Amino acid sequence: MKNTSRLGKMPPWQRYFVLFSLLSCSLTGTAYLLGHEFQIQGDFLGTHAVLAWHGVVAILASIALGSILPFHLKAGLKSKKKLLSGLSQLGFLLALVISGALLYYGPEEIRESVVLTHWLVGAIFFAVFLLHGVYSRKSRP
Repeated sequence: MKNTSRLGKMPPWQRYFVLFSLLSCSLTGTAYLLGHEFQIQGDFLGTHAVLAWHGVVAILASIALGSILPFHLKAGLKSKKKLLSGLSQLGFLLALVISGALLYYGPEEIRESVVLTHWLVGAIFFAVFLLHGVYSRKSRP
């Protein structure tokens, strides 16, 4: 019988949804960044299609975040395990949602600084997200 009583453990469907949406969002954002900002050309990188997919999976990532807040975050706060990486991710995701909204709806005068902020925070988030998952795997019996 599976041990499903572990505090904060996500059911498999939710874990896969969170992983898929956050990794897809990070990868499409990286693809767009490499093609558009760093001028690494290819048939795919930096195109409007990549940016559109980034927006779609960002919506999925927001839904995934909402799905883990009631239980995973609460359990993490209660257990005081991986607080730094978990709360950092939450803060970075908040900054990404706000900067993403500003990229779409914000004034043109701040666009360049928001673009820089968005991709720097996104890169840091992706690293912390991976570390949080790796650390989580190592800590399991």
